[in-house]
Amino acid sequence: MQTFFEKYLPWFVLKEIPFLGNTLYKKLIDRFQSPESVLTASKAQLESMGKIPSKTLYGISHHKMFMNQAKAELEQIFRNHIQIVTLTDPFYPALLRLIQDPPPLLTYYGTLDNESPCLSIIGSRTATSYGLSTAENLSFKLASKGFQIVSGLARGIDAMAHKGALRAKGRTIAVLGSGLKKIYPRENESLFHAIAETGAVFSEFKVNAEPIPGHFPVRNRIIAGLSCGSIVVEAAKRSGSLITARLASEYNREVFAVPGSIKSKKSEGTHSLLKQGAKLVETEMDIIDELHHFIHEKKTASLLEHQESGSHPGSPDRPRILNFLEPYPVHIDIIIEKSGMTSSDVASQLLDLELEGLVIRHQGNCYSISEDYH
Repeated sequence: MQTFFEKYLPWFVLKEIPFLGNTLYKKLIDRFQSPESVLTASKAQLESMGKIPSKTLYGISHHKMFMNQAKAELEQIFRNHIQIVTLTDPFYPALLRLIQDPPPLLTYYGTLDNESPCLSIIGSRTATSYGLSTAENLSFKLASKGFQIVSGLARGIDAMAHKGALRAKGRTIAVLGSGLKKIYPRENESLFHAIAETGAVFSEFKVNAEPIPGHFPVRNRIIAGLSCGSIVVEAAKRSGSLITARLASEYNREVFAVPGSIKSKKSEGTHSLLKQGAKLVETEMDIIDELHHFIHEKKTASLLEHQESGSHPGSPDRPRILNFLEPYPVHIDIIIEKSGMTSSDVASQLLDLELEGLVIRHQGNCYSISEDYH
C-alpha cells in the first residue's frame, strides 16, 4: 500500500494545484520528467518555462496544503481496486499522449492494450432503429478485424457500439463523463461491467465525480484522442458527437459519417459532416480501406463468415419479400399490400427471417432489413 501511495501521490497533488490545466501539466512533465521534480522545482526554474499563473506558482511552492485532498482520492482508488495509468507510463495510450491536453493520468477498470488500434463509434442518445442496428453491425465487423471500439457508454449509439464489439468477442473501451463509482446512465451498469471484463473503462475525473454536463465535452476529447478514426452514425445539428468529430479532425485523425434519411433530423449532423469532407460509410469496408494499415487480423465469428459468404439459406420466396423491406422500419400492412401475398404468408416468412437475423422487428408491427443481409 505504501508503494502505491509513494508512486501516485505526487501525480494527484499536482492535479490539485489551482489553474494547472492539462496542457500546462503536460508541459511541466515534458520539462521536468516527473511530478516530484515539478513539486520541488524552484520558482526560477518554473518561470523559465514561460508565463505560469501566479496562483499556480504559489500552489506548487505550497503543495503540502493539497496533500490531504490527494491522499483522500488515492485511498478511494485503492479501496475500490481501481487502476491508474500516468503520462510517463509506457502503457499510457500512445495516440492520446499526442494531443495538446491529454489527461495527466487516467483511472480505469479492466486491462490496457496498446497493440490493437482504436476506432470510436459515436452518435445520438435517442437514435432510430436504423442507427442502432448500423452502429452494432459496424462495431461487430470492425472489432472482428481487430479494432478496439471506443465510445462513451451513453444510451443509444454508444451502447450499441460497445455491444457490437462484445458480440464479436473483441475489445471495447468506454470513456466516462463521471467518476468510475458513478456509472452513468445507471441502465448501462451491466454493460459497464461486461466492458471492464474484456476491455477497459476509463475516467479522468475523481472517483465519485457526478456526470455533470460540463464533463462530457471534456470526455469527448479522450474518445477522439484514443482513436485513429471516429465514426458518427447519427447526430442532430447540435450534438456532442459533432464535438468529438471536430476534435478528431483537429488531431489529424480520420472522420467518417454514416448517411441517413434526408427527412430525419437525427442525420442532419452526419450530413453536415459529409459536406465538410468526412468520409462516407456504407459498409465497414469504407473504413477498412482507409485504415487497412492498422488492421490486426483475428479469427472472425462464424456469423461474420456466413455473412461474407453471401449465402442466405431459405425458400425461393424469401428474396422476393426482402424486396419490400428497407433499412428503415416498414409496417407489415404495407409489406402485405406491396407483395400481394396473404397476411399469414407474410407473417410466417418475416418470423423465419427474424429468427435468422436477416430482418429486425420493431414496435408497432414494423420491420426493417438487417445489415447482415447485405
